Amino acid sequence: MIVGRGLVGLFSLSVRLRGLTGWKRYAISSSLGAVSATAFAPLFLFPLLIPAFTGLLWLFQGAENPKKAALVGWAFGVGHFAVGLYWVGASFLVHSARHAWMMPFAVLGLAVGMGLFHCLIGYALARLKFRGADRLIAFVAIWLAVEWLRSWIFTGFPWNLLGSVWTFSDSMLQLASITGVWGLSIITLFAAAAPAILFEEKNLDISELKRRVAFVFIALLFPLVVWVGGTLRLNAVPPAGVDYVENVNLRLVQPNINQADKWKPKLRGSHVVKQIDMSVSEGFKDVTHVIWPETAVPYILSSNSELRSSISRVVPPSGFLITGAPRIEEVTLSGEEGGVGREFKNSVHVLNRLGDIVGTYDKFHLVPFGEYAPLKDWLPFVEKLTAGSSDFSPGPGPQTLSMPGLPPVSMLICYEIIFPGAVVDSSKRPEWILNVTNDGWFGITSGPYQHFGMAQLRAVEEGIPVIRVANTGISASIDAYGRVIKSIGLGEAGVVDTRLPKTTSAVTVFSRIGNFSVLFMVIFLLLPLVIKSRIRVKLK
Repeated sequence: MIVGRGLVGLFSLSVRLRGLTGWKRYAISSSLGAVSATAFAPLFLFPLLIPAFTGLLWLFQGAENPKKAALVGWAFGVGHFAVGLYWVGASFLVHSARHAWMMPFAVLGLAVGMGLFHCLIGYALARLKFRGADRLIAFVAIWLAVEWLRSWIFTGFPWNLLGSVWTFSDSMLQLASITGVWGLSIITLFAAAAPAILFEEKNLDISELKRRVAFVFIALLFPLVVWVGGTLRLNAVPPAGVDYVENVNLRLVQPNINQADKWKPKLRGSHVVKQIDMSVSEGFKDVTHVIWPETAVPYILSSNSELRSSISRVVPPSGFLITGAPRIEEVTLSGEEGGVGREFKNSVHVLNRLGDIVGTYDKFHLVPFGEYAPLKDWLPFVEKLTAGSSDFSPGPGPQTLSMPGLPPVSMLICYEIIFPGAVVDSSKRPEWILNVTNDGWFGITSGPYQHFGMAQLRAVEEGIPVIRVANTGISASIDAYGRVIKSIGLGEAGVVDTRLPKTTSAVTVFSRIGNFSVLFMVIFLLLPLVIKSRIRVKLK
């Protein structure tokens, strides 16, 4: 009796949501989007995805035409990204006198702009006019295609792809070794949105109702199946922290320097001294290599031999110091005037014990408004948040660096780690990934936790361990299965000494096919629907 009343209540709710019009429809859609964002780190309230996406499908169904369905999708996206990316606003408060006025415009503008991707979902779903399970499958395929689109268009911003809600579970992450984060997005959407098809029509015949119940049951089982498969995979490999590279002992230095103080002229020297002292603290004799975070040295290190000589005392015998620092490169100017110009780079340098730079990596995926001001010819009042008036210039792309005493490494700076399928040089596979970053811009917010989870996903996707060194956290050693070996928490200062985990014994499926997996999955989902619809047309 109670179950019956509950089912009647759910159908009544679906009717009310489908019947909403005007501002109420869009307000509810935006609220559901906000609820869905609580599934990401650090809250991980993933059960709330079920009411969020079930409600969204009912709202889509009630939209009278594709245009209104697109507005429903946009409203959902605005709420989803406003809550999921609220932490971006913290960066505008670091130098509040200059940038605080921009904060509400930046956060709201980002949410409004990113919500346009969800416009496409609503519009496309309304145009296809599927029903029941077919409609759910189409929704999942379209969502996946749109996630992939926002991962690269306009330089890309694949933050909080839906599959990343599972980064709290090592077992769940293992699917990413085959499908990348994209497969996790698929099983998440199926499980979250499937209940909607049970209540979208009132007078279903018994056979159709049975088919839908069976479909929903299977969709809800997907995460459990993935968890079991991931657990079996982890049980078949050495435990975390056991399988590591011999004769490599890394010291990760997390200084926890306040971003507002980082570039102050009177404090820059003390920041470097602090990191030197931390590097040579207890246990240093067992360390082979020291790693500092992004822009850990707030000077142009490449042109300052005296500073390099001072810093070199933290370099272990026969080892290296790997540190972030800005760099200036002289370039030949094109055009009739010619001459020599300067480009600013966000770089990582490798220093030996003599203070010589023996390797350099330049960041290639720059942060809009953080490291350069896009559209500044049209928006001259907009400036980047980082120090200095000049924009940074990008490097050539992913590179594998080889250094004596260390396995080949792919270096990534800051949010370069968030791009699935774009973190290593495929022509020369590295044996580990080094991600140096400075999340100090975002304080103690959700952003650094979400950023860290994406580093775990890249490790599983590529089957390559990730060493992450952050100014304010989270610094960690992550093995090739996404398991955290050692870490320093957010907002803490300290060092952690860690072995370098080994790669997986075999190259992962995703590492071989990369983001082509998205194409395969979209075709796999949509092709049967297209064939079925054509058959129906011919029969009519």
